[in-house]
Amino acid sequence: MDTKTHFAANLPKPGDSLASLSTPIPVIDEDRLAANIRRVQSYMDEHHLAFRPHIKTHKIPALARQQVEAGARGINCQKISEAEVFAAQGFEDILITYNILGDAKLQRLANLNDRISGIKVVADSIVTVTSLAAYFTGRKPLTVLVECDTGGGRCGVQTPDEAAALARGIAASRSLVFGGLMTYPKPDTEEAVEHFFIATMAYLAIDGIDCRIRSNGGTPSLFRAHLVPSATEHRAGTYIYNDRAMARAGHCTLDDCAMHVLATVVSRPTPDRVILDAGSKALTSDLLGFSDYGHIVEFPDAVITSLSEEHAVVDISGIDGIRPEIGERVRIIPNHTCVISNLFDRMTFHRDGIVTRVEDVAARGLVW
Repeated sequence: MDTKTHFAANLPKPGDSLASLSTPIPVIDEDRLAANIRRVQSYMDEHHLAFRPHIKTHKIPALARQQVEAGARGINCQKISEAEVFAAQGFEDILITYNILGDAKLQRLANLNDRISGIKVVADSIVTVTSLAAYFTGRKPLTVLVECDTGGGRCGVQTPDEAAALARGIAASRSLVFGGLMTYPKPDTEEAVEHFFIATMAYLAIDGIDCRIRSNGGTPSLFRAHLVPSATEHRAGTYIYNDRAMARAGHCTLDDCAMHVLATVVSRPTPDRVILDAGSKALTSDLLGFSDYGHIVEFPDAVITSLSEEHAVVDISGIDGIRPEIGERVRIIPNHTCVISNLFDRMTFHRDGIVTRVEDVAARGLVW
């Protein structure tokens, strides 16, 4: 038996018990996953908002299909290579929320624009717009949204006046189509987003420029999206799995977290310290404001104090009563679930501890 055949024979398969799986391994609870999709889509439907899931959380076409079948309208990708994977699986309405620069990327974008009907990108500078306009001259026109910084402090034009000016530049180009506005705001800043959108739309109305899409985003304050009535759609990714950061933000509870990383206690060097087999190659090193690296479900008073590549160091001094022993398995809720998806080739799904399916993380590593 060659190495590949041997490896494949030891992969999880439907019907396996989670207790039989080699660790560390991320596992997804099917019922929690479905409930998360249903809960958010119901909210969007109630408030007549188009919903555009961000697939960077899972990078799996089968899950995007579940989201669309539940009622989502289109998907959000972060990079061209991600979008290519999903376009190949039949997705047409794709928004890439990233400034795209350089001939190699523009060529891939042009090919994608020729293949599907609904590709859209964003831009936040005249440099990006000029580059797009020049490259798409003589080609199928490309739809471009203006990215706006409504307080998130990342990319985006800084004022409604700047947004309108950039929109005018896009609308004036023969090779581009102005699609609207897009923002990724700080949580709980709906008033600021609404003000920015309304002010920009007023400027554009003077010039008779239609602002068809107003795309708001984010999971943490997702259930306040209706407080931005001028938005036509909302984007969110993490909600499908949820994680420790989303629970802290009040978006969900720990019981709504569909992803756990299964790990095994491989050492207990002292009475107050254990070592897990899930290091930085299995758990994200993102702290996101936490002082530790994940929540251990079975031992909530344990603290994952540090990660090396293959080891997680856990302080168990705060546990009263029974403490984890060598060979024991635990479930970890990660601080940031999206990063976990990019650490593994596949995701194992289960219901009540029995494997239901295994899905390739088709867009894993596609970060350009």
